[in-house]
Amino acid sequence: MVKRLGEDEAQSILDTAIRQAAIAEGANLASQAPDGETSMKSFIDCFELWTRGGALEVEVHQATDERFEFDVTRCRYAETYQEMGLGHIGQLLSCNRDECFCEGYDPKIKLERKQTIMAGDARCTFRYRYESENN
Repeated sequence: MVKRLGEDEAQSILDTAIRQAAIAEGANLASQAPDGETSMKSFIDCFELWTRGGALEVEVHQATDERFEFDVTRCRYAETYQEMGLGHIGQLLSCNRDECFCEGYDPKIKLERKQTIMAGDARCTFRYRYESENN
């Protein structure tokens, strides 16, 4: 695709497709939430899907009805992309999915992340918050 379209256009197409897939995946998991109602608790319950098999090593700082905060200290996704020679688009392939997933799962869940291992930081800083009508 890069040879045919150029790197920027290829990455743009890939980015759009990955973001759309993440939104759809979030919506699919939301449809399986208890009683069809999503919340921060039901979102936290999905967390094991991403850490399964040691894919992520994490330090959880807070897990409440309003906030879910954790740091990823080891990311096997980043390691795998590096090994495959795809480290330069790892953010695109993996990290960009996280916020979009929330859009599909529950638009009230917002992510703030200032650091990622894919970008060369020592850790990923995930800070999710639930925006209720009262916030």
